[in-house]
Amino acid sequence: MGTCHLSNGAYIIVFDLQDPVFRAHRGGKLRTAATVPLDSRQDLSIAYTPGVARVCEAIAADQALARDYTWRSNLVAVVTDGTAVLGLGDIGPAASLPVMEGKAALFRGFAGVDAVPICLDVTDPDEVVAAVKAIAPSFGGINLEDISAPRCFEIESRLKAELDIPVFHDDQHGTAVVVLAAMHGALRFQGRRPADVTAVISGAGAAGVAITRILLQAGVSDVIVCDSRGIIHPGRDHLNPVKADLAKTTNRFGRTGGIADALKGADLLIGVSGGTIGAEALEGMSEEAMIFAMANPNPEVDPAVARDHAEIVATGRSDYPNQINNVLAFPGIFRGALDAGAAAITEEMKLVAAEAIADCVGDDLAPDRIVPSPLDPRVAEAVAAAVKAAA
Repeated sequence: MGTCHLSNGAYIIVFDLQDPVFRAHRGGKLRTAATVPLDSRQDLSIAYTPGVARVCEAIAADQALARDYTWRSNLVAVVTDGTAVLGLGDIGPAASLPVMEGKAALFRGFAGVDAVPICLDVTDPDEVVAAVKAIAPSFGGINLEDISAPRCFEIESRLKAELDIPVFHDDQHGTAVVVLAAMHGALRFQGRRPADVTAVISGAGAAGVAITRILLQAGVSDVIVCDSRGIIHPGRDHLNPVKADLAKTTNRFGRTGGIADALKGADLLIGVSGGTIGAEALEGMSEEAMIFAMANPNPEVDPAVARDHAEIVATGRSDYPNQINNVLAFPGIFRGALDAGAAAITEEMKLVAAEAIADCVGDDLAPDRIVPSPLDPRVAEAVAAAVKAAA
């Protein structure tokens, strides 16, 4: 990919369609496949008419039978409106489809969960909720993806209240679970507990809010949240309802100022903002500091700079150690919830999922090995077992 400048000063993006990435995506990354034979008249009569009518009549009489006699019990909808895609922002439903296809492929590849991308051409929360409710009878779970904040909080909350199947916004909770797993691994290596930690979160969007909540549930001593205007505290004006709630539940000593003020004496920095944090702001962190700079493709703190100021460094990138990647969490969480026939994914499920991820590191625990590899085949199985037990 490159750019071509025009005479009027504008530019257009030029794509190399022979790029291996484009070749891999040509025709999409998914297809459906039949699980029954279709080779004879008898096959057709069983899979379709007239045999299928008997199953339909049974489900009409007892809706619970749909779990065992359709693919619903193993099927998740990956739903987006394309308003907050990866590091790309509001690119719309059509441009978001390759990401949703990829997410569906990960579900299948890592946990054997079938998933269908659903890209909605609506953004009003009422319309998104109505659309998802309308398609919900076909699915055993709903994975919300790349929906901008603060709308994502309302949409998820309403769907959780109005549907009887698991609803999970991965940008929030998948990220939070893996961050907690990474913190568990780092603290185990250091011989510390969550109650020993002051954590600073740079970013108060979907991920930042969910990470804050799960860290508090896990017993972290103090969490300080910063947005583009600095530390969130009760004295700040123009706080939306979500940030106003953060102001009440975080920053126990009432700090004010910017990110450098928040980091004075802090043990853990978690970056989910996409901004840049300079070396001077890191100088006040504790001696056993941990930095999880998770923005992609450019972490909030350059990993080389982070290593000068922290004992343990993690990013969201695959080309550095300690990759904090949601694929460690969401396939196994849904696998466990579907296997249990759960109606919701609870806070307890998220906490045990994080523990299960951290436990997979085992004897390999080291500063550059606080979480397992995203490709470790044991992870989804371990997470699914923990979630199913919690359910």
